[in-house]
Amino acid sequence: MRRRDFLRWGAAGLTVAAAGRPRVAWGRGRAPWMLVPMDEVQADHLKAYGLAFRSLERGDKSEWFLNYRNGSFLLPASAAAQRDASLAGVTTVPIDEGALTEVRAEIQQNNMDAVPLEKVPKVAVYVPPNATPWDDAVTMVLQYAGITFDKIWDQEVITDRLQTFDWLHLHHEDFTGQYSKFFLNYSGAPWLLEMVDRNQRMAKQLGFANVPALKRAVAETIAAFVERGGFLFAMCTATETLDLALASVGVDIAASYADGTPMDPNASQKMHWERAFAFQNARLELSPAIAVYSDIDGHQVNAADRRQPLGTFKLFNFSAKIDPVATMLVQNHREVIPDFYGLTTSFMKQSLKPGVTILADEAGAPWAKYIHGERGQGTWTFFGGHDPEDPQHQIGNAPTDLSLHPHSPGYRLILNNVLFPAAKKKELKT
Repeated sequence: MRRRDFLRWGAAGLTVAAAGRPRVAWGRGRAPWMLVPMDEVQADHLKAYGLAFRSLERGDKSEWFLNYRNGSFLLPASAAAQRDASLAGVTTVPIDEGALTEVRAEIQQNNMDAVPLEKVPKVAVYVPPNATPWDDAVTMVLQYAGITFDKIWDQEVITDRLQTFDWLHLHHEDFTGQYSKFFLNYSGAPWLLEMVDRNQRMAKQLGFANVPALKRAVAETIAAFVERGGFLFAMCTATETLDLALASVGVDIAASYADGTPMDPNASQKMHWERAFAFQNARLELSPAIAVYSDIDGHQVNAADRRQPLGTFKLFNFSAKIDPVATMLVQNHREVIPDFYGLTTSFMKQSLKPGVTILADEAGAPWAKYIHGERGQGTWTFFGGHDPEDPQHQIGNAPTDLSLHPHSPGYRLILNNVLFPAAKKKELKT
């Protein structure tokens, strides 16, 4: 839902009651509601999102209480919902109408809002058919939370199957067609040879001259998906390379590994940044011998002389009633979060287009970690880094066991984005 659609409502549906801290309590019979608290009392923050998602799948009308107990959910206390919460190990609190009135009063009187959740988002993850599932943080957390999704790849995108989805995730795909420059460290690795072969066969099958041409077409189709009203969430390499591909129409930005030939030395000046989502005026990395794409990423993890150490990033505090979209995207029980590397870890602020909303950054650093914006009728969100609970992620690392991280604040940010499309504006009475 676009930001301006939320501005027409906010407190309109809240019922005012006596001031003071709300009392959450049972009535004499079964309480008609359950509150899913998202503060420190929650036993599993990640599975709580799955509980809310499945409630929507059953046709229940739910609400997201922004900034109330760190972004809690209100769900109908049906027998199915109670059984689901018990099986998932999610903390819930029965709440009667009197207590709910008090909660709504507190929400209205403070920097909080109550957002109806009325739509079940149809979720797609862009990933090669045989990709390792534990190498994608979003795939892992969707599976852990119990949120249904489909996998799609180039053929589905090019044939416009995207129009059947509401939400699309991109992770570490290299949309410049350079295979993330893995040749520098993994030349001859069977998995890399298979990746190259798979991409080349797909490009030929779909009628493209080469892999960079295919990936640029995929990027353009994804941009059209957002312009029509789609929700895009990208992490790691996909953030930077998606924009590089979009801006490179008529420009060859793929360096040659075959003979070490660098790209056009004037490529940076030829880019069409108006076509990109988030970035502008970036300087491309011309050398095929350095596993970096551009100067967009502040951490430059693969450039030995430029690599920056990890710190922490802090979520911005937004007004729930004035800017509920950004508020939804930063709901968390932690404000300061340990940083984590990816091939693209962060985004230099000097490279951001005007109008991009910074959702989180590192204090005193020239880069942002988490950004958001609009395009056409849709929205996009970019989150730097690869795995919030694996700061030094390397190829071949053991999969992250999310049962050991049920309170992960970094993974919560991912799930905020998954649930964001479920929010629907409240129609005002005439």
